Amino acid sequence: MILLTPSSGFFQCTNKLFLSDQATGLHIKEFARKNAANALSVSNMVMGMASILSSLNGHHHAACWLVLIGYLLDLADGAVARRLDACSALGAKLDDFADFTTFGIATSLLLRTADLLDNFLCMCYVLSVFVRLCFFSSGIPFMYRGLPCIYSSAILASASLLSGGNMAVLRVIAVAMILFMISHNFYPHDRVLESQAWKKVVYAGGVVMVFCSSFPPACLPPAHLGEVRLPDLLLLPTAMEDSS
Repeated sequence: MILLTPSSGFFQCTNKLFLSDQATGLHIKEFARKNAANALSVSNMVMGMASILSSLNGHHHAACWLVLIGYLLDLADGAVARRLDACSALGAKLDDFADFTTFGIATSLLLRTADLLDNFLCMCYVLSVFVRLCFFSSGIPFMYRGLPCIYSSAILASASLLSGGNMAVLRVIAVAMILFMISHNFYPHDRVLESQAWKKVVYAGGVVMVFCSSFPPACLPPAHLGEVRLPDLLLLPTAMEDSS
């Protein structure tokens, strides 16, 4: 009887190939773990740049929604980095650049009009976000000093959607947000609030309100509707009778 024994060299090559495939898979998983949060930060920056282009092209509604999407990506960025233990110096820099793009420049353009004072308010808002990101560190674990710019931007974008772009409302809110951002008051970190049920209720209510902004009854009258004069309204029934 003849026994056919497989070559040991063939099995060694197969084993090496299998081990190299395993090592490659582990490297890919480790790369994905370390850069998942960074990918979210880059996505946040892309949303900010898209919002800037939308504002410059007159698509105000889309610009607001892109800022809000960037807000959600920024929240996910921090949560993913903590969950995967993937915090790094590169991630912190990417997060700051993305925040300045989306919550500084893009959000300030929601306040932009042809009026000189509105343009000055835009510059003040960008400077306040810059100061907030560069110099405000509480030194206390799980605490912010000054209102984080992501919350200010989310409030402004939501107010813009809910008010139909009413500039009087946006000016008041923008000034308040600037004062909150450069104040020395302390605010709890996201990690402290993540386990609290009331935060989820507030988020759910905010989402419902923003989605309702697509319907006219949920919006305040836009600024141009305030130009309708009372005599014009009084003459409206007469005009309707003449047309009939």
